[in-house]
Amino acid sequence: MVYTLKSRFLIYLINFLFILLSNIRNDRLFRWIYTVLAYLAEKLATKDYYVEKIKWIKRLFDTNHPSLAVTKKILRGTNPHHRKTLIKAAILNQLLIGTNKRKEFSERTGMPYPPGFFVISPSMKCNLKCYGCYAGSYDKRGELSFEEIDSTLTQAKEMGMFFCVVSGGEPFFHPRIFDIFRKHNDVVFHVFTNGTLINKETCRRLVDVGNIIPAISIEGYEEETDLRRGRGHFGKIMKAMELLRESKILFGFSGTLTRRNTEILNSDEFIEFMIDKGCVLGWYFMYVPIGREPNLELMQTPEQRGYQYERLTYLRASKQILLADFWHDGPLVGGCIAGGRKYFHINANGDVEPCVFCHYATHNIRATPLKEAIFSPMFRSLCSRLPLYDNLLRPCTLVDNPQVGRDTITKFGAYFTHEGAEIIFQDLAGEMDEYAQKYAVVADNLWKKYFPAEKG
Repeated sequence: MVYTLKSRFLIYLINFLFILLSNIRNDRLFRWIYTVLAYLAEKLATKDYYVEKIKWIKRLFDTNHPSLAVTKKILRGTNPHHRKTLIKAAILNQLLIGTNKRKEFSERTGMPYPPGFFVISPSMKCNLKCYGCYAGSYDKRGELSFEEIDSTLTQAKEMGMFFCVVSGGEPFFHPRIFDIFRKHNDVVFHVFTNGTLINKETCRRLVDVGNIIPAISIEGYEEETDLRRGRGHFGKIMKAMELLRESKILFGFSGTLTRRNTEILNSDEFIEFMIDKGCVLGWYFMYVPIGREPNLELMQTPEQRGYQYERLTYLRASKQILLADFWHDGPLVGGCIAGGRKYFHINANGDVEPCVFCHYATHNIRATPLKEAIFSPMFRSLCSRLPLYDNLLRPCTLVDNPQVGRDTITKFGAYFTHEGAEIIFQDLAGEMDEYAQKYAVVADNLWKKYFPAEKG
Protein backbone atom coordinates (compact mmCIF):
# COMPACT_ATOMS: atom_id res chain seq x y z
CA MET A 1 0.00 0.00 0.00
CA VAL A 2 1.42 3.39 -1.02
CA TYR A 3 0.97 6.30 1.37
CA THR A 4 1.04 9.93 0.35
CA LEU A 5 3.22 12.39 2.22
CA LYS A 6 0.04 13.76 3.80
CA SER A 7 -1.00 10.30 5.08
CA ARG A 8 2.46 9.65 6.51
CA PHE A 9 2.39 13.00 8.30
CA LEU A 10 -1.07 12.26 9.75
CA ILE A 11 0.10 8.86 11.03
CA TYR A 12 3.17 10.43 12.63
CA LEU A 13 1.09 13.21 14.20
CA ILE A 14 -1.55 10.79 15.57
CA ASN A 15 1.18 8.64 17.11
CA PHE A 16 2.79 11.72 18.69
CA LEU A 17 -0.52 12.93 20.13
CA PHE A 18 -1.26 9.54 21.69
CA ILE A 19 2.12 9.62 23.41
CA LEU A 20 1.40 13.18 24.53
CA LEU A 21 -2.00 12.14 25.93
CA SER A 22 -0.35 9.59 28.21
CA ASN A 23 1.57 12.38 29.96
CA ILE A 24 -1.25 14.92 30.22
CA ARG A 25 -2.91 15.34 33.61
CA ASN A 26 -4.96 18.46 32.84
CA ASP A 27 -8.48 17.33 31.86
CA ARG A 28 -9.18 20.36 29.65
CA LEU A 29 -5.98 19.83 27.67
CA PHE A 30 -6.68 16.07 27.51
CA ARG A 31 -10.10 16.76 25.95
CA TRP A 32 -8.63 19.19 23.44
CA ILE A 33 -6.00 16.68 22.29
CA TYR A 34 -8.46 13.80 21.88
CA THR A 35 -10.73 16.13 19.87
CA VAL A 36 -7.80 16.81 17.54
CA LEU A 37 -7.04 13.07 17.42
CA ALA A 38 -10.60 12.24 16.42
CA TYR A 39 -10.47 14.87 13.67
CA LEU A 40 -7.18 13.51 12.29
CA ALA A 41 -8.41 9.91 12.47
CA GLU A 42 -11.49 10.85 10.43
CA LYS A 43 -9.23 12.40 7.79
CA LEU A 44 -7.01 9.31 7.61
CA ALA A 45 -9.78 6.68 7.51
CA THR A 46 -11.17 6.13 4.02
CA LYS A 47 -14.05 3.80 4.90
CA ASP A 48 -17.32 5.45 5.91
CA TYR A 49 -18.08 2.76 8.50
CA TYR A 50 -14.94 3.58 10.49
CA VAL A 51 -15.42 7.32 10.14
CA GLU A 52 -18.82 6.91 11.78
CA LYS A 53 -17.32 4.74 14.55
CA ILE A 54 -14.69 7.40 15.24
CA LYS A 55 -17.44 10.02 15.53
CA TRP A 56 -19.40 7.70 17.82
CA ILE A 57 -16.43 7.26 20.15
CA LYS A 58 -15.91 11.02 20.25
CA ARG A 59 -19.57 11.53 21.21
CA LEU A 60 -19.12 9.04 24.07
CA PHE A 61 -16.13 10.98 25.33
CA ASP A 62 -17.92 14.31 24.96
CA THR A 63 -20.69 13.08 27.27
CA ASN A 64 -18.24 11.88 29.96
CA HIS A 65 -19.03 8.22 29.28
CA PRO A 66 -17.09 5.86 31.62
CA SER A 67 -15.01 4.77 28.63
CA LEU A 68 -13.24 8.14 28.83
CA ALA A 69 -12.01 7.30 32.34
CA VAL A 70 -10.89 3.85 31.11
CA THR A 71 -8.96 5.48 28.28
CA LYS A 72 -7.16 7.74 30.75
CA LYS A 73 -6.38 4.72 32.93
CA ILE A 74 -4.91 2.84 29.96
CA LEU A 75 -2.80 5.76 28.76
CA ARG A 76 -1.54 6.77 32.19
CA GLY A 77 -1.23 3.44 34.00
CA THR A 78 0.25 1.08 31.42
CA ASN A 79 3.92 0.14 31.14
CA PRO A 80 5.45 2.71 28.71
CA HIS A 81 6.84 0.15 26.24
CA HIS A 82 3.59 -1.85 26.39
CA ARG A 83 1.56 1.31 25.79
CA LYS A 84 3.75 2.50 22.91
CA THR A 85 3.65 -0.89 21.18
CA LEU A 86 -0.13 -1.22 21.54
CA ILE A 87 -0.76 2.27 20.20
CA LYS A 88 1.26 1.41 17.12
CA ALA A 89 -0.25 -2.05 16.59
CA ALA A 90 -3.87 -1.49 17.65
CA ILE A 91 -4.58 2.15 16.86
CA LEU A 92 -2.29 2.96 13.94
CA ASN A 93 -1.87 -0.42 12.21
CA GLN A 94 -5.23 -2.11 12.82
CA LEU A 95 -7.73 0.73 13.10
CA LEU A 96 -6.23 3.32 10.72
CA ILE A 97 -3.66 1.85 8.32
CA GLY A 98 -5.28 -1.61 8.34
CA THR A 99 -8.74 -0.21 7.61
CA ASN A 100 -7.49 1.52 4.49
CA LYS A 101 -5.42 -1.49 3.48
CA ARG A 102 -8.46 -3.79 3.74
CA LYS A 103 -10.49 -1.38 1.65
CA GLU A 104 -7.76 -1.17 -0.97
CA PHE A 105 -7.45 -4.99 -1.04
CA SER A 106 -11.20 -5.26 -1.59
CA GLU A 107 -11.18 -2.76 -4.43
CA ARG A 108 -8.14 -4.36 -6.07
CA THR A 109 -9.47 -7.92 -5.98
CA GLY A 110 -13.19 -7.25 -6.37
CA MET A 111 -13.86 -9.12 -3.14
CA PRO A 112 -16.36 -7.46 -0.78
CA TYR A 113 -14.12 -7.87 2.28
CA PRO A 114 -11.47 -9.19 3.92
CA PRO A 115 -12.45 -9.48 7.57
CA GLY A 116 -10.96 -7.19 10.17
CA PHE A 117 -9.39 -9.84 12.39
CA PHE A 118 -9.14 -13.56 13.04
CA VAL A 119 -8.81 -16.07 15.87
CA ILE A 120 -6.08 -18.69 15.87
CA SER A 121 -5.60 -21.64 18.23
CA PRO A 122 -1.87 -22.49 18.08
CA SER A 123 -2.16 -25.53 20.37
CA MET A 124 -4.91 -27.62 21.92
CA LYS A 125 -2.78 -28.56 24.93
CA CYS A 126 -4.40 -27.57 28.22
CA ASN A 127 -3.87 -28.39 31.88
CA LEU A 128 -7.58 -28.11 32.75
CA LYS A 129 -10.68 -30.20 31.97
CA CYS A 130 -13.49 -27.68 32.36
CA TYR A 131 -16.99 -29.01 31.85
CA GLY A 132 -18.71 -27.50 28.84
CA CYS A 133 -15.45 -26.34 27.25
CA TYR A 134 -16.24 -25.31 23.66
CA ALA A 135 -12.82 -26.63 22.57
CA GLY A 136 -12.81 -29.68 24.82
CA SER A 137 -13.33 -32.29 22.09
CA TYR A 138 -10.51 -31.29 19.76
CA ASP A 139 -7.52 -33.64 19.55
CA LYS A 140 -5.14 -32.45 22.28
CA ARG A 141 -2.20 -33.34 20.07
CA GLY A 142 -3.21 -30.64 17.59
CA GLU A 143 -0.59 -27.94 17.21
CA LEU A 144 0.40 -25.48 14.49
CA SER A 145 4.08 -25.05 13.76
CA PHE A 146 5.91 -21.74 14.07
CA GLU A 147 6.17 -21.62 10.27
CA GLU A 148 2.43 -22.18 9.79
CA ILE A 149 1.47 -19.43 12.25
CA ASP A 150 4.11 -17.10 10.83
CA SER A 151 2.86 -17.63 7.27
CA THR A 152 -0.76 -17.11 8.30
CA LEU A 153 0.00 -13.82 10.04
CA THR A 154 2.06 -12.61 7.08
CA GLN A 155 -0.81 -13.37 4.69
CA ALA A 156 -3.32 -11.73 7.02
CA LYS A 157 -1.26 -8.52 7.23
CA GLU A 158 -1.07 -8.35 3.45
CA MET A 159 -4.87 -8.10 3.51
CA GLY A 160 -4.87 -5.48 6.29
CA MET A 161 -5.43 -7.60 9.42
CA PHE A 162 -3.23 -6.47 12.32
CA PHE A 163 -5.42 -7.82 15.14
CA CYS A 164 -5.23 -11.47 16.13
CA VAL A 165 -7.09 -13.23 18.93
CA VAL A 166 -5.19 -16.22 20.33
CA SER A 167 -7.18 -19.07 21.83
CA GLY A 168 -6.77 -22.80 22.35
CA GLY A 169 -6.21 -24.98 24.36
CA GLU A 170 -4.00 -22.87 26.56
CA PRO A 171 -2.01 -20.53 24.25
CA PHE A 172 1.02 -20.26 26.53
CA PHE A 173 1.66 -24.00 26.14
CA HIS A 174 2.84 -23.42 22.58
CA PRO A 175 6.65 -23.70 22.73
CA ARG A 176 7.30 -20.77 20.37
CA ILE A 177 4.39 -18.48 21.08
CA PHE A 178 6.60 -15.62 22.28
CA ASP A 179 8.74 -15.97 19.15
CA ILE A 180 5.56 -15.35 17.15
CA PHE A 181 4.65 -12.32 19.28
CA ARG A 182 8.14 -10.90 18.88
CA LYS A 183 8.43 -11.42 15.14
CA HIS A 184 5.02 -9.89 14.46
CA ASN A 185 5.37 -6.91 16.78
CA ASP A 186 3.24 -4.80 14.41
CA VAL A 187 0.22 -6.95 15.34
CA VAL A 188 -1.81 -6.73 18.55
CA PHE A 189 -2.50 -10.16 20.06
CA HIS A 190 -5.49 -10.60 22.38
CA VAL A 191 -4.71 -13.82 24.26
CA PHE A 192 -7.47 -15.80 26.01
CA THR A 193 -5.79 -17.77 28.78
CA ASN A 194 -6.75 -19.80 31.85
CA GLY A 195 -4.09 -17.83 33.73
CA THR A 196 -2.26 -20.75 35.32
CA LEU A 197 0.97 -20.16 33.35
CA ILE A 198 1.18 -16.47 34.17
CA ASN A 199 4.03 -15.93 36.61
CA LYS A 200 6.73 -13.28 37.09
CA GLU A 201 8.76 -14.58 34.16
CA THR A 202 5.71 -14.61 31.89
CA CYS A 203 4.94 -11.02 32.88
CA ARG A 204 8.52 -10.01 32.14
CA ARG A 205 8.22 -11.48 28.67
CA LEU A 206 4.82 -9.84 28.13
CA VAL A 207 6.32 -6.46 28.96
CA ASP A 208 9.31 -7.19 26.72
CA VAL A 209 7.26 -7.91 23.58
CA GLY A 210 4.60 -5.35 24.47
CA ASN A 211 1.90 -6.33 21.95
CA ILE A 212 -0.19 -8.79 24.01
CA ILE A 213 -3.43 -8.13 25.90
CA PRO A 214 -4.31 -11.17 28.06
CA ALA A 215 -7.90 -12.02 29.00
CA ILE A 216 -8.18 -14.45 31.93
CA SER A 217 -11.10 -16.87 32.05
CA ILE A 218 -13.26 -16.69 35.17
CA GLU A 219 -16.71 -18.02 36.07
CA GLY A 220 -17.61 -15.70 38.95
CA TYR A 221 -16.15 -15.91 42.43
CA GLU A 222 -14.24 -18.78 44.02
CA GLU A 223 -17.17 -21.22 44.26
CA GLU A 224 -18.27 -20.81 40.62
CA THR A 225 -14.74 -20.74 39.20
CA ASP A 226 -13.38 -23.73 41.13
CA LEU A 227 -16.52 -25.74 40.38
CA ARG A 228 -15.81 -25.54 36.67
CA ARG A 229 -12.02 -25.23 36.55
CA GLY A 230 -10.81 -27.22 39.54
CA ARG A 231 -10.15 -26.65 43.24
CA GLY A 232 -7.71 -23.85 43.92
CA HIS A 233 -7.97 -22.35 40.42
CA PHE A 234 -9.59 -19.10 41.60
CA GLY A 235 -6.62 -18.41 43.86
CA LYS A 236 -4.21 -18.97 40.95
CA ILE A 237 -5.92 -16.48 38.66
CA MET A 238 -6.15 -13.91 41.45
CA LYS A 239 -2.37 -14.19 41.73
CA ALA A 240 -2.02 -13.91 37.96
CA MET A 241 -4.10 -10.73 37.92
CA GLU A 242 -2.01 -9.32 40.74
CA LEU A 243 1.21 -9.93 38.79
CA LEU A 244 -0.22 -8.41 35.61
CA ARG A 245 -1.40 -5.34 37.50
CA GLU A 246 1.99 -4.89 39.20
CA SER A 247 3.70 -5.18 35.81
CA LYS A 248 1.30 -2.54 34.40
CA ILE A 249 0.14 -4.86 31.63
CA LEU A 250 -3.22 -4.13 30.03
CA PHE A 251 -5.50 -7.13 30.70
CA GLY A 252 -9.10 -8.20 31.21
CA PHE A 253 -11.41 -11.06 32.14
CA SER A 254 -13.43 -13.51 30.07
CA GLY A 255 -16.61 -15.03 31.48
CA THR A 256 -18.69 -17.88 30.08
CA LEU A 257 -22.36 -17.15 30.74
CA THR A 258 -24.36 -20.18 31.86
CA ARG A 259 -27.69 -20.73 33.54
CA ARG A 260 -25.78 -20.92 36.82
CA ASN A 261 -23.72 -17.73 36.80
CA THR A 262 -25.39 -15.15 34.53
CA GLU A 263 -26.61 -13.01 37.41
CA ILE A 264 -23.26 -13.22 39.23
CA LEU A 265 -21.13 -12.21 36.23
CA ASN A 266 -23.43 -9.25 35.57
CA SER A 267 -23.67 -7.99 39.12
CA ASP A 268 -22.36 -4.57 40.14
CA GLU A 269 -20.29 -6.29 42.82
CA PHE A 270 -18.51 -8.64 40.42
CA ILE A 271 -17.69 -5.92 37.91
CA GLU A 272 -16.35 -3.67 40.67
CA PHE A 273 -14.31 -6.65 41.89
CA MET A 274 -12.76 -7.08 38.44
CA ILE A 275 -12.02 -3.36 38.21
CA ASP A 276 -10.32 -3.47 41.62
CA LYS A 277 -8.21 -6.41 40.43
CA GLY A 278 -6.93 -4.30 37.55
CA CYS A 279 -9.11 -5.38 34.61
CA VAL A 280 -9.73 -2.65 32.05
CA LEU A 281 -11.86 -4.84 29.78
CA GLY A 282 -14.18 -7.80 30.08
CA TRP A 283 -15.63 -10.35 27.65
CA TYR A 284 -18.89 -12.29 27.87
CA PHE A 285 -19.42 -15.51 25.93
CA MET A 286 -22.66 -17.45 26.15
CA TYR A 287 -22.28 -21.20 26.68
CA VAL A 288 -23.44 -23.19 23.65
CA PRO A 289 -23.67 -27.00 23.57
CA ILE A 290 -20.59 -27.63 21.46
CA GLY A 291 -17.37 -29.28 22.60
CA ARG A 292 -17.02 -31.34 25.78
CA GLU A 293 -20.27 -33.11 26.76
CA PRO A 294 -22.82 -30.73 25.16
CA ASN A 295 -25.51 -29.88 27.72
CA LEU A 296 -28.56 -27.74 26.94
CA GLU A 297 -29.21 -27.35 30.66
CA LEU A 298 -26.11 -25.16 30.92
CA MET A 299 -27.37 -22.64 28.36
CA GLN A 300 -28.76 -19.33 29.49
CA THR A 301 -32.54 -19.34 29.41
CA PRO A 302 -34.09 -17.04 26.79
CA GLU A 303 -35.08 -14.75 29.66
CA GLN A 304 -31.51 -14.67 30.94
CA ARG A 305 -30.29 -13.62 27.51
CA GLY A 306 -32.73 -10.72 27.64
CA TYR A 307 -31.50 -9.88 31.14
CA GLN A 308 -27.93 -10.07 29.89
CA TYR A 309 -28.51 -7.44 27.22
CA GLU A 310 -30.16 -5.00 29.60
CA ARG A 311 -27.48 -5.48 32.25
CA LEU A 312 -24.77 -4.98 29.63
CA THR A 313 -26.39 -1.69 28.63
CA TYR A 314 -26.48 -0.56 32.26
CA LEU A 315 -22.94 -1.69 33.14
CA ARG A 316 -21.43 0.05 30.14
CA ALA A 317 -23.06 3.32 31.10
CA SER A 318 -22.00 3.14 34.74
CA LYS A 319 -18.72 1.22 35.18
CA GLN A 320 -15.16 2.21 34.33
CA ILE A 321 -14.39 -0.88 32.30
CA LEU A 322 -14.77 -1.76 28.61
CA LEU A 323 -17.26 -4.63 28.22
CA ALA A 324 -17.93 -6.71 25.11
CA ASP A 325 -20.41 -9.51 24.50
CA PHE A 326 -19.91 -11.98 21.66
CA TRP A 327 -23.65 -12.58 21.21
CA HIS A 328 -25.47 -9.58 22.61
CA ASP A 329 -23.40 -7.00 20.75
CA GLY A 330 -25.13 -7.84 17.48
CA PRO A 331 -26.50 -4.28 17.21
CA LEU A 332 -22.97 -2.85 17.46
CA VAL A 333 -21.42 -5.03 14.76
CA GLY A 334 -24.35 -5.57 12.42
CA GLY A 335 -25.30 -9.10 13.46
CA CYS A 336 -23.24 -12.28 13.16
CA ILE A 337 -19.58 -11.62 12.29
CA ALA A 338 -18.65 -15.22 11.37
CA GLY A 339 -17.72 -16.82 8.06
CA GLY A 340 -15.20 -14.13 7.20
CA ARG A 341 -17.82 -11.38 7.37
CA LYS A 342 -15.68 -9.78 10.05
CA TYR A 343 -13.68 -12.72 11.41
CA PHE A 344 -12.96 -16.47 11.23
CA HIS A 345 -11.13 -19.14 13.26
CA ILE A 346 -8.13 -21.32 12.47
CA ASN A 347 -7.92 -24.29 14.80
CA ALA A 348 -4.79 -26.14 15.90
CA ASN A 349 -5.12 -28.61 13.00
CA GLY A 350 -5.23 -25.79 10.45
CA ASP A 351 -8.95 -26.03 9.68
CA VAL A 352 -10.49 -22.65 8.75
CA GLU A 353 -13.80 -22.54 10.62
CA PRO A 354 -16.51 -19.87 10.29
CA CYS A 355 -16.40 -19.21 14.04
CA VAL A 356 -14.73 -20.56 17.18
CA PHE A 357 -18.09 -22.16 18.01
CA CYS A 358 -18.83 -23.51 14.49
CA HIS A 359 -16.68 -26.61 14.27
CA TYR A 360 -16.86 -27.40 10.58
CA ALA A 361 -14.76 -26.39 7.57
CA THR A 362 -14.08 -26.88 3.88
CA HIS A 363 -10.49 -25.57 3.78
CA ASN A 364 -7.25 -25.98 5.72
CA ILE A 365 -4.26 -23.60 5.76
CA ARG A 366 -1.95 -26.58 5.31
CA ALA A 367 -3.42 -27.13 1.86
CA THR A 368 -4.61 -23.74 0.63
CA PRO A 369 -3.57 -20.06 0.89
CA LEU A 370 -5.43 -18.05 3.52
CA LYS A 371 -7.10 -15.84 0.91
CA GLU A 372 -8.58 -18.87 -0.84
CA ALA A 373 -9.90 -20.25 2.46
CA ILE A 374 -11.65 -17.10 3.64
CA PHE A 375 -13.15 -16.37 0.23
CA SER A 376 -14.35 -19.95 -0.17
CA PRO A 377 -17.83 -20.67 -1.58
CA MET A 378 -19.02 -21.66 1.91
CA PHE A 379 -17.82 -18.44 3.52
CA ARG A 380 -19.25 -16.30 0.70
CA SER A 381 -22.59 -18.05 1.02
CA LEU A 382 -22.68 -17.54 4.79
CA CYS A 383 -21.86 -13.85 4.43
CA SER A 384 -24.61 -13.39 1.85
CA ARG A 385 -27.16 -14.61 4.43
CA LEU A 386 -25.98 -12.30 7.20
CA PRO A 387 -27.42 -10.63 9.14
CA LEU A 388 -30.04 -13.32 9.72
CA TYR A 389 -32.78 -10.94 10.84
CA ASP A 390 -33.52 -7.23 10.96
CA ASN A 391 -33.46 -7.81 14.72
CA LEU A 392 -29.72 -7.81 15.38
CA LEU A 393 -30.27 -9.24 18.86
CA ARG A 394 -30.81 -12.56 17.04
CA PRO A 395 -27.44 -12.85 15.27
CA CYS A 396 -26.26 -16.45 15.58
CA THR A 397 -26.41 -19.34 13.09
CA LEU A 398 -25.98 -21.79 15.96
CA VAL A 399 -28.65 -20.68 18.42
CA ASP A 400 -30.85 -18.05 16.75
CA ASN A 401 -31.40 -19.64 13.34
CA PRO A 402 -29.79 -23.10 13.54
CA GLN A 403 -31.16 -24.12 10.15
CA VAL A 404 -28.66 -21.80 8.46
CA GLY A 405 -25.73 -23.74 9.87
CA ARG A 406 -27.29 -27.10 8.95
CA ASP A 407 -28.04 -25.93 5.40
CA THR A 408 -24.49 -24.61 4.98
CA ILE A 409 -22.86 -27.86 6.07
CA THR A 410 -25.04 -29.91 3.73
CA LYS A 411 -24.79 -27.62 0.71
CA PHE A 412 -21.00 -27.31 0.74
CA GLY A 413 -20.11 -30.77 2.04
CA ALA A 414 -18.28 -29.34 5.02
CA TYR A 415 -16.47 -31.74 7.32
CA PHE A 416 -16.72 -31.64 11.12
CA THR A 417 -13.40 -30.70 12.69
CA HIS A 418 -13.57 -33.07 15.65
CA GLU A 419 -15.55 -36.03 16.85
CA GLY A 420 -18.84 -34.92 18.41
CA ALA A 421 -19.01 -31.58 16.59
CA GLU A 422 -22.07 -32.84 14.72
CA ILE A 423 -24.17 -33.23 17.88
CA ILE A 424 -25.51 -29.67 17.97
CA PHE A 425 -26.53 -29.92 14.30
CA GLN A 426 -28.01 -33.42 14.45
CA ASP A 427 -28.90 -34.89 17.85
CA LEU A 428 -29.85 -31.51 19.36
CA ALA A 429 -31.42 -30.00 16.23
CA GLY A 430 -34.99 -30.11 17.55
CA GLU A 431 -34.07 -28.64 20.92
CA MET A 432 -32.00 -25.86 19.31
CA ASP A 433 -34.91 -24.91 17.04
CA GLU A 434 -37.24 -24.76 20.03
CA TYR A 435 -34.75 -22.63 21.96
CA ALA A 436 -34.45 -20.22 19.02
CA GLN A 437 -38.23 -19.82 18.84
CA LYS A 438 -38.52 -19.05 22.55
CA TYR A 439 -35.68 -16.56 22.52
CA ALA A 440 -37.16 -14.84 19.44
CA VAL A 441 -40.10 -13.66 21.58
CA VAL A 442 -37.75 -12.15 24.18
CA ALA A 443 -35.43 -10.61 21.58
CA ASP A 444 -38.22 -9.09 19.53
CA ASN A 445 -39.62 -7.35 22.59
CA LEU A 446 -36.17 -5.98 23.42
CA TRP A 447 -35.66 -4.83 19.85
CA LYS A 448 -38.90 -2.85 19.92
CA LYS A 449 -37.94 -1.34 23.27
CA TYR A 450 -34.36 -0.29 22.47
CA PHE A 451 -34.48 0.11 18.68
CA PRO A 452 -37.88 1.53 17.70
CA ALA A 453 -38.40 1.97 14.00
CA GLU A 454 -38.49 5.76 14.14
CA LYS A 455 -34.90 5.78 15.48
CA GLY A 456 -33.62 3.84 12.46
